[in-house]
Amino acid sequence: MESSKQNIILEAKNITKYFYDPVKVKVLNDISFAIKRSEFVSIIGKSGCGKSTLLYVLSTMDSDYEGDLFIDGENMRGRKEKFLANIRNEKIGFVFQFHYLLKEFNVLHNVMLPALKLNLKSKEAIELDALNKLDMLGIKNLAVKKPNQLSGGEKQRVAIARAMINDPLIIMCDEPTGNLDKKNSSIVFDIFKRLSTEQGQALLVVTHDPQFAEDTNRIIEMEDGRIIRQ
Repeated sequence: MESSKQNIILEAKNITKYFYDPVKVKVLNDISFAIKRSEFVSIIGKSGCGKSTLLYVLSTMDSDYEGDLFIDGENMRGRKEKFLANIRNEKIGFVFQFHYLLKEFNVLHNVMLPALKLNLKSKEAIELDALNKLDMLGIKNLAVKKPNQLSGGEKQRVAIARAMINDPLIIMCDEPTGNLDKKNSSIVFDIFKRLSTEQGQALLVVTHDPQFAEDTNRIIEMEDGRIIRQ
């Protein structure tokens, strides 16, 4: 039992959240679940059901909620922003629908940025790490290119490499295949699957794509701010 508990890297307990614009509306209602190391979990549900709002709470970017959020066994509730920013940089990788690559930097530098910010390794070690991640995703040949020279699928792979650079406990994704065609969506899915099975990476993916969700380890389905299946 204890080793199973140690395997839990993220746990939400009774998370409830309100919006106040202009009246008080409950957008997340008593959300509880846990994610273990190497689990590949998808969150599905109709637009407006609270999926992205939940992801923002779980990623510590939104700290205005009731309930408890544990990451790596530590409670995030009531923590100062500086502490949460460190957690985000060190323990969480992010992949969004839009890649958010910085156009003034080449691919290699874009991937290195979160590690340079964390500042736990030398620049040389970070560069080597970044090249390894790009190699793993089959895009090492793009290292010196600028984002505007890449296809949509290539940009998303660079964004995944950037999310991996600090070896996070969990990678959180908001509609990572939303702007991709079927072929590139399939490539991204295969990368995530490999990260989960070969690297022991935990992944939490908000998606509208039923086929994508169907092939993950577990589906969390939301409706009107609640979990109706997990």
